[in-house]
Amino acid sequence: MDASAVRERAADVPTAPGCYQFLADDVILYVGKAVDLRARIRSYADPRSRRVAKMIDRADAIDFAVTETETQALLLEANLIKRFQPRYNVRLKDDKSYPLVQLTDHQVPRIEITRDPDDSALVFGPFTSRARLESVVKALRAEYGLRGCSDHKYRGRDRPCLDFDIGICAAPCTGEIDEEGYAELVDAAVRFFEGETGVLTEPLTAAMETAASSYRYERAANIRDRLEIVRSFHDDAAAAVTDASEADLVDVLGAAVSGDRATVARLHSEGGKLVDRDRHRLSVPDDATEGVASVLAAFIPQYYAERQLPDVILVPEDPGDPDLERWLVAEGVTMKVPAAGREATLVELALKNARTSDLEVDGVTALGDALGIDPPTRIEGFDVSHAQGAAVVGSNVAFEDGEPVTDHYRRKKLAEINDDYGNMAELLGWRARRAVEDQDTRPDPDLLVIDGGEGQLAAARDAVTAVGWDVPTIGIAKAEETVYDGTRSYRWSRDDPALHLVQRVRDEAHRFAVQYHQSLRDDVSTALEGVDGIGPARRRRLLRRFGSVENVRTADAEELQSVEGIGAETARRIAERL
Repeated sequence: MDASAVRERAADVPTAPGCYQFLADDVILYVGKAVDLRARIRSYADPRSRRVAKMIDRADAIDFAVTETETQALLLEANLIKRFQPRYNVRLKDDKSYPLVQLTDHQVPRIEITRDPDDSALVFGPFTSRARLESVVKALRAEYGLRGCSDHKYRGRDRPCLDFDIGICAAPCTGEIDEEGYAELVDAAVRFFEGETGVLTEPLTAAMETAASSYRYERAANIRDRLEIVRSFHDDAAAAVTDASEADLVDVLGAAVSGDRATVARLHSEGGKLVDRDRHRLSVPDDATEGVASVLAAFIPQYYAERQLPDVILVPEDPGDPDLERWLVAEGVTMKVPAAGREATLVELALKNARTSDLEVDGVTALGDALGIDPPTRIEGFDVSHAQGAAVVGSNVAFEDGEPVTDHYRRKKLAEINDDYGNMAELLGWRARRAVEDQDTRPDPDLLVIDGGEGQLAAARDAVTAVGWDVPTIGIAKAEETVYDGTRSYRWSRDDPALHLVQRVRDEAHRFAVQYHQSLRDDVSTALEGVDGIGPARRRRLLRRFGSVENVRTADAEELQSVEGIGAETARRIAERL
């Protein structure tokens, strides 16, 4: 858009409070709030910085929403930023303090732990400990058989899955239980999360006593440990949402800004005692000059919009946002910039926490800078493993904020061809199609990492492009640890955090692929176990030499005897057995 287009659009906007959005191809670039929408949008005809000018140049439309008050505009802005993560806003990237549990809006609800619940789901939480929450959800599934599979997998079942076999799902997908019976199971879980702890503690207690009376002491001890977690669960959850009338709640915030990222550290105090601390990453727009005050002004409404506010918020400097101040006052919250005393000491501690995080090497940011893309907060890695075209498998691992997310790992059997490029193309085509057809419940990645050089990368990029999935893709060759992006190669220093992150993703994809491949080879090797004179060592040599049992079956006597430890008589027995 040019200046005249901005002025023309501003003329159609009312002089009322609200939020406005700059868009490009229906993608939100920036969200802002204003007391007077028309005047605020008109001001963009004369950009105040290179970053704003760049944003306006990219935009092709301006949208707006009118609110009744400036406070409503503030909260709407925070919600829109959290929901759409506009590139040119300071935005909270890793709001990981408290996980939630949701029961999906489905005739047969799914139970799952999430930080981004569905709008229509029944949600409980937040909870302070994900580990405790996982233990409780596992106990609920084991006791009541609630399903944990995606809707796509639920629709496609024609027989119960392994979860049914091990007793953690009632298998409503195949009619093992009707919808009315399943609804009763869901109701029990709802009653538990609403505070009726006995729904779970009573059957666990009975199971523990049964195990103990049967002298199964190890199982009884395991159930006892789970029972303790369940009994303390609601007390633990309450720590995150204690009523302010019971104790003074104080949050202490410190912030540090470095380039295009910022860190906010939060210390939480109840009744004068520190009971919790966490840190949060925010993404700062390209070429931005936001300081600590602007970061705090963005963080506070985004973080607290869906949480109980404390009585007091201590900050190192005034965020300088009148709308934010009015909102906090209306909510009964005091925001202070302490100059001395214990409160100032707490603020200094929060600042130290934020700066410590900021000094840590950030491979995600470094990789984004090196490749010239936004920091890839979600990366998926791919590798293929096989033995001369036999037992061909592909791995798909996932990393978020530089850390592996193992429950997002996937693996796939591939066509048994001895073609590394073709194998990689099949694997990436499979992943891309599932994403484009909305069959994969995982979020789309920001970057794909291929274990291989230019050949594998080209095959992968062609497969992804053919499906119409637009995700940056790179490859890393083991020989010299060279990274390729399709147009150029990168030789980063051995201590570069960007290289370390790519190597971690590559190595994990390789490990996961080899592990799966080995499990398949172990499965097919059972045909050799019945051959007299063939032990584990000779079986491994045969499979290493021929790649598969099928190739052993078709080998002649001379070829079999070329393997160490295989004589004429053993070769004859192999031929007879296979």
